[in-house]
Order: sequence, then structure tokens, then C-alpha cells
Amino acid sequence: MPLTAALLVTVPVFLQAPWVRSAPMAAALFTLPLLALALVLERRGQGQWQQLGVLLVGFCGSWLGGCLFWGWFRLHPVMHLPIEAFALPLAVAGLGGRWRLAGAFYLGSLLGTACTDGVMAAAGLMDLWPQVLNAPLSEAPLLLQGAAIQVLHPWPLALVGLTASLLVFVCRRLWTLGGTWRVTAAALGTTLAVDTLFLAAALVAPHLSGLI
Repeated sequence: MPLTAALLVTVPVFLQAPWVRSAPMAAALFTLPLLALALVLERRGQGQWQQLGVLLVGFCGSWLGGCLFWGWFRLHPVMHLPIEAFALPLAVAGLGGRWRLAGAFYLGSLLGTACTDGVMAAAGLMDLWPQVLNAPLSEAPLLLQGAAIQVLHPWPLALVGLTASLLVFVCRRLWTLGGTWRVTAAALGTTLAVDTLFLAAALVAPHLSGLI
């Protein structure tokens, strides 16, 4: 399950983002068959298949939140975390019962998102968010690269390094707890890895910004 959780974290980067950009309603409605599949697996599956169904329920929450934000509110970064966190009460409640894996995945993904947004805000990069997304495709890569270069300044770089170190520590502690918490660790750790990859790409190959 931790490996599956890690793979699911990468789906929004390479599949959901371009789909939402071209057809946001279709991407959002895809939540329904995805959730139906998850519930069938949870109800009728055995062993790993049943666990996969529970995990997919948590993924559905992340998927729908991402579709809603990137489809209709992407130019308003202040709305990002509140929209992504719409299922937070359900995820927390699920930790105490049969939906533990779903809640663990959703919370790990949400915590990663919160840390990313928090670092961007503290580093003074939030104002560049709508500029990059609103720019023509010919200009967006240069704006994105400029934002990434700002991260290399002393204060943002120190903040990124400190946050990354803290997240690695949290992931290791969660992993040692075993069981469901390893799914949280996998989701959180993969989010950190994807952010690192995206920052590197923005610096050396900003044309890849079309992936998000």
C-alpha cells in the first residue's frame, strides 16, 4: 500500500493537471466512476484488493479537490488549501474505523500541499502564482524559471531546506509507526519528491511547466 500511495500522488502531476486544463468538468465527474470502483473493491475485494479500494476512496478526495481548484479557482492561490481540505473532517473521522487507509492517504497528501503553499507564501512567491498561470504559454516558462531562481536566494533557500528536513524527519517517524501511518509517510514523502523535481525542472527546463 505505501508504494501504491506514492504512485497515486504522482497521478495529478502527469494526468490530472493537463486533463483539468482542457476539460475541467470531465475531470471532476471522473470522480464518480473512480469512487464507484473504489467502493466495489472495498465491498467485494479480498486482501490487497480490498485495501486498494479503501485507499482509492482517499485518493478520490484528493482528486476532486484538485479538479475543483485547478479547474475553476487556479488564479486564486488563497483558495487552494481550503478547497483541497474539503474532506478533512471525513478523513479524520475515518482514521478510527474501516477507512483508515483512505484517511491516512488524504491527510498525507493534504499535509504536503499545506507545506508547499506555506513555504511559497513565506518565501514571497504567492504573487507570482496567478502571473505564471495567466501568462501565454510562450511566456509562462520564463516567469516560472524566475520564480524558481528566487527560491535560490538565502532566505527562501534556507526555508525550503529547513522545511524539507522537517518533512523527512516526520516521514521517518511515521514510517516507524508502521501500518496505516506508512501510507501517510509515503504520500507526504512523494509530495516532497515531486516538489523537488518540479523545482529542479523549473530551473533547468521550464518548458516542462506545461505538465501542471
